[in-house]
Amino acid sequence: MVVSSQNDAVSLDTGHARLHQLGYKQELKRDLSVISNFAFSFSIISVLTGITTLYSSGLQFGGPAVMVYGWFIAGFFTMFVGLSMAEICSSYPTSGGLYYWSAKLAGPTWAPFASWLTGWFNIVGQWAVTTSVDFSLAQLIQVIILLSTGGKNGGGFQASKYIVIAFHGGILLVHAILNSLPISWLSFFGQLAAAWNVAGVFVLMIAIPLATKEKASAEFVFTHFNTDNSNGIKSRAYIFVLGLLMSQYTLTGYDASAHMTEETKDADKNGPKGIISAIGISIIVGWAYILGITFAVTDIPSLLSTENDAGGYAIAQVFYQAFKSRYGNGIGGIICCCVVAVAIFFCGMSSVTSNSRMAYAFSRDGAMPFSSIWHKVNQNEVPINAVWMSAFISFCMALTSLGSLVAFQAMVSIATIGLYIAYALPILFRVTLARNTFVPGPFNLGRYGIFVGWVAVLWVITISILFSLPVAYPVTGETLNYTPVAVGGLLILTVSSWILRARHWFKGPITNIGN
Repeated sequence: MVVSSQNDAVSLDTGHARLHQLGYKQELKRDLSVISNFAFSFSIISVLTGITTLYSSGLQFGGPAVMVYGWFIAGFFTMFVGLSMAEICSSYPTSGGLYYWSAKLAGPTWAPFASWLTGWFNIVGQWAVTTSVDFSLAQLIQVIILLSTGGKNGGGFQASKYIVIAFHGGILLVHAILNSLPISWLSFFGQLAAAWNVAGVFVLMIAIPLATKEKASAEFVFTHFNTDNSNGIKSRAYIFVLGLLMSQYTLTGYDASAHMTEETKDADKNGPKGIISAIGISIIVGWAYILGITFAVTDIPSLLSTENDAGGYAIAQVFYQAFKSRYGNGIGGIICCCVVAVAIFFCGMSSVTSNSRMAYAFSRDGAMPFSSIWHKVNQNEVPINAVWMSAFISFCMALTSLGSLVAFQAMVSIATIGLYIAYALPILFRVTLARNTFVPGPFNLGRYGIFVGWVAVLWVITISILFSLPVAYPVTGETLNYTPVAVGGLLILTVSSWILRARHWFKGPITNIGN
């Protein structure tokens, strides 16, 4: 039991008590239930968002077999990462999440640098996620407009890249406005988003196969391995690895449950539950979505062709063609695209929420330029400046698409690899430097903690290497995979800024009780 300095009332909330022990005042409103905490992570993982966005990539690299089985492989190892993060979250339930964990687990000597490195990979990775999610929504809106006006082969309207970026800016503006509302409103929207994702998956996995006249066989869905990728890659093992990207890209963002812990009741218990349940339910629901849609796939080359009605947006073409072939028009398919668009909208909204809480905590510890501005909260106990700053940076990151899609894709690659590096760093410190000193919270893995942690770290190392490999041969300036350039550039900037300046003044997380 602790005495709340804010309310002069006795608080029985274990998350509040633990936050006080860690040296932080309760500044954000602690109003989220375990369901709300789960909903934020589940909405950011958003299987409707990730699978829809990269379904074309899944078809191209391996096709049905890689998507169906690769989903479980990525999900299995992602759960190891999530379990390790959940164990650490239970011990350190703060909005800072990953960078705070690294500071505590790396020990006094390495704490400032570990915190600095993890924090910047985490926050830049989160901004890249928001950029990627909202840009994919802008692209889907463009496809919906195209199909609604007759499709590519019917003289439909194709928006220019400037219109798409305008859509992106408008979406971010709405997300910033929604995230300026009190946390009780965001909790409602988060739960609505989770319900929409689950309901949307089951509606689509039933509606699309029912509408499809020519269905794929079970043999095709479970065994067909597509090697015709037109990228000069014939090795089945190589193709399988590249096909995993769809699954691993989707299964990210669950650190949101950690960033929302200062607003979650009994966060030392419910934060970990949010992480694990978001991953577990996403694995099940995502697999159902993949199966339902893939049973409507019979001609992979036509779905990937830029000359189809959807302009090469494979999953939109699946929806549109399913209804058009049976009913003579594709209105039902357009409605299905709108169902996905709403899910992506909620995903982006929750992503901005998570971004802002990370920025709030990181600036509270003085790590960001103009930190005193970004960690302020308004009368509704919302870090309002961090919300708008996060939305603005995500918009600026998307502007690279106007110059070069190669540059844009390199930048958003940080959304997967950069973010997972931030996930792995505190886990690495947990199984090495803090192996014998880590004090677990209510949720812990017991004697299996070290083993689970090492599996998680090795998986992140593996995907970091695999997703940096070329995706087309011969390798040219247009086909080069710029992921290692982007991630390496972030590493160089982070380390050099530490050596040149930050090491002289950044001391890691600082307590604010008594301030």
